[in-house]
Amino acid sequence: MGRGDLSNAEWFRLKPHLPKSGRRGGRWVSHRRINNGVLYRQRTGAPWRDLPARFGPWKTVYERHRPRVWGKDARARDKAYSSRRNRRYLRRRQIKHTIPEPENQRANRQRRGNRGGRPAGFDKTSYKRRNEVERPINALKNFRVVATRFDKGACIFHGTVTVAAIRLWLGS
Repeated sequence: MGRGDLSNAEWFRLKPHLPKSGRRGGRWVSHRRINNGVLYRQRTGAPWRDLPARFGPWKTVYERHRPRVWGKDARARDKAYSSRRNRRYLRRRQIKHTIPEPENQRANRQRRGNRGGRPAGFDKTSYKRRNEVERPINALKNFRVVATRFDKGACIFHGTVTVAAIRLWLGS
């Protein structure tokens, strides 16, 4: 077992969540070896083609790394994200948000009267809990590949962040 590889305890916690072997196309290469290859790349930031041979063919590791599912969730942002355009974008996509309205925007809206638009929806309790989102994001940035965004494709980067989040979950 190399530095940064999954420990036995982490492996036994993760294994039930992985797909079973024996699907179309024959037996899969060891899940543990492939996952350790992905973790090695995340820790070191090495290009896929430079993975050590002990993880198997680099292309196998790369192909098994790609995510296949996307989802929606709520967004919590700072005042810097407060604008009519951002709020309209989130509302159109039915994404709930907690973005406080800065004093100057509130004053301008009230000054315009009926033409100023409706007040921004804001939940103070949710906003106070935004650090629960910010702390894990900062923990994800400890993975070199996540912090520097070596992966240019959104799909591959999403998979990189997902694997980093799983690693954090395994360590908890």
